Amino acid sequence: MPVSDAVAPRRILGIETSCDETSAAVVYGTPTEMRLESLVILSQDVHRLFGGVVPEIASRQHLTGIVPAVRAALDDAQRSLADLDAIAVTHAPGLVGALLVGTSYAKALGFTHGLPVVPVHHLEGHLFATLLEHPDAAPPFTALLVSGGHTMLLDVPAWGRYRMLGQTRDDAAGEAFDKVAKMLGLPYPGGRHIEALAREAEAPARTHPHRFARPMLRKSAQPGDEDYYDCSFSGLKTAVLYAVRAAEQAGALEAQRAGIARGFQDALIDTLAEKVARAARIHRRTRVVMGGGVACNQALQDAIRERLAPRVTVFAPTPRLATDNAAMIAAAGLFRFAAGERATPTMTAQSSLPIPGIFS
Repeated sequence: MPVSDAVAPRRILGIETSCDETSAAVVYGTPTEMRLESLVILSQDVHRLFGGVVPEIASRQHLTGIVPAVRAALDDAQRSLADLDAIAVTHAPGLVGALLVGTSYAKALGFTHGLPVVPVHHLEGHLFATLLEHPDAAPPFTALLVSGGHTMLLDVPAWGRYRMLGQTRDDAAGEAFDKVAKMLGLPYPGGRHIEALAREAEAPARTHPHRFARPMLRKSAQPGDEDYYDCSFSGLKTAVLYAVRAAEQAGALEAQRAGIARGFQDALIDTLAEKVARAARIHRRTRVVMGGGVACNQALQDAIRERLAPRVTVFAPTPRLATDNAAMIAAAGLFRFAAGERATPTMTAQSSLPIPGIFS
């Protein structure tokens, strides 16, 4: 979907309510040059009590938080609704109840103030997040989207054109982090806690029981094989469960927690890093763009950079833009708005929907 370089700068209000963050942001610019004017993220800490997101609670929290979030974003940007050109809102994928809060509010706000509404796919938003901090994080590139709900490897020849290379066949990387964290008695969400705990241990040797097999990583794999780019983390999660049970039976779990965390993280990261390296090599990309909550894992970033240096530059968002946020939705909305896309009156939330422009 080509967009002219002569597009006039626009100011977009972004709204994100796909899961458990109520977020609003204001972004100004063009699809190729943009700046973040404000970003507000209201995280719902209540879900930590349940060890995961409770959809009904998330929806209710969005209802109480969306108006204050939008007002704060406009105030921080020192703008009013009259200064906006459009409203971008996440409409898919995610928790339907949570998404409905954002889409319904965006459509009502747009109708009341005569502002067009632009529907944005959540995963496309993650692809644009890094662009807000690194102008060179633009196509063509290899993309790794890693979050609690998705693990996806894409080749991106241009904005709006996304070649699906591979994805997880079961658990997403972030989901695996959360489940292993729970096994180890760590808080939710588990990614940063496992990363911190793993730093306390050395990498397990090849014969060590905490060195887990790298899933779907055959050395003999060739381009075209079904498992060349795909991932699977359910078996790794089961292997960790057995290691935790063995340590508990031996009364040594506390002493082995860091080693198990390191072994798990190393196995997952080695798998992702190799898949990314394969994609960048086969498609001759000199840039890799990471997105999603797991993308801010420093060990993952370091592993990918090490494998691809010095030929490939790796771009990753800061934690604030790696998590679900409205800035990335506004950024993607700028692109979609410049391409002439507008929401219809019947636009609504979708729990599952392919990224627009995806092909294989």
